[in-house]
Amino acid sequence: MKIAIFGGSFDPLHNGHLKIIQEAIKKLDIDRLLVVPTFLNPFKKESFLSPQKRLEQFERYSFDKRVQISDYEIIQAKATPTIQTIKHYNALLSPSKIYLIIGADNLSSLNRWQDYHDICNMAEFVVATRDSIDTKGYKTLQIDIDISSTQLREAKPLVEIL
Repeated sequence: MKIAIFGGSFDPLHNGHLKIIQEAIKKLDIDRLLVVPTFLNPFKKESFLSPQKRLEQFERYSFDKRVQISDYEIIQAKATPTIQTIKHYNALLSPSKIYLIIGADNLSSLNRWQDYHDICNMAEFVVATRDSIDTKGYKTLQIDIDISSTQLREAKPLVEIL
């Protein structure tokens, strides 16, 4: 079994995230795509939307049968490092391959991720392109949507995402 893990704050969920899910299913040779909203991003002090609200955002959409929205990190009720999530699904599913999908904006901070070298040994990074950030050396998903959760949180009104 080959899996991909796409974790994130999804604070709020937007078309860029949905496009990443679509492209991952289309382009990666995987049996399952685990979409894992965080309880709290380890690099942030708070979220705009509650963890439960961020999880509920996914209920509005129909996904390919290979997509599973996971509450694993949310039920931990604390910031959960990516390595813990990878180890959890590695033990649970015993996959032959793990892809870890990240946005290109995360590339500059990978060295700050807990147990980054272990992550590299356990999973292959797949980078969703963004803002002309150099993704040379990585498997990529071409995402041509110029949007971010930060932009949406700063926009007015926010009624549509609440």
